[in-house]
Amino acid sequence: MRFDKYFPTDKLKDYIKYYVVSENDVKTEYKVFPSSGFVIGFQYKGQLSALKDKTYNKLTSAGITGISDSYKVFKNSADIGTVLVYFTEIGYTHFASYPANELFNLSLSLDEIFEKNKIDEVEEKLAIANSDKQRIKIVEQFLLTEFKSTQTDKLIVDAVKLIYQSRGTIRIKELQEKLFISQSPFEKRFRKVVGTSAKKFCSIVRFNFVIDNLQEAKSLTKICYENNFFDHAHFIKDFKQFTGNTPENFKRFL
Repeated sequence: MRFDKYFPTDKLKDYIKYYVVSENDVKTEYKVFPSSGFVIGFQYKGQLSALKDKTYNKLTSAGITGISDSYKVFKNSADIGTVLVYFTEIGYTHFASYPANELFNLSLSLDEIFEKNKIDEVEEKLAIANSDKQRIKIVEQFLLTEFKSTQTDKLIVDAVKLIYQSRGTIRIKELQEKLFISQSPFEKRFRKVVGTSAKKFCSIVRFNFVIDNLQEAKSLTKICYENNFFDHAHFIKDFKQFTGNTPENFKRFL
């Protein structure tokens, strides 16, 4: 399996974290943990399925996944190839008009977000591309044509920065006080740009810091309290929601 990362052109770097070209010769079942931004995927060969209600459902070859607060299980066919687009936390809304918050916990066919003929054109080009450089160029050209140079909501950008600085542990009331904004307009603006509530976003950011901590030589008790969990029981409950596993078992396989 390979998972090669590429970075966007300067015009898109504030909106797209990176691209990935992933290929796997072997049929595999795997989990995807919650991330803090939207992801687009183009399968240029092979088939991907998602587990829902104990049944695997085939996904369309071009799709988008919104922010999620729990893990997802996928299964790929043998000889699969995918181009993935990882958006920054504020990136998605600069390309699509479909409400970001309505994609929470969902994966949709990409032609529900963009014009079908444009998606078909990208897929046709990817099917005959024979190098990663060509594949990235095809996907990036599509994104450049869809890019909307609308003004970024700087208050929400600042909110995201403060959440990361606190490792996802900042209280929402404190966040609003720092930004000099009341609850209702703040939540409305945050959901519109980021795609979920500030509280859920904080929990996702905190979870990803916990995953990083698990790779260090720290006790689970220390990790629990460093990341401001109320107690060990809450830590385990949240961790199982995000990974389907306990911290102890997860750490064992690192």
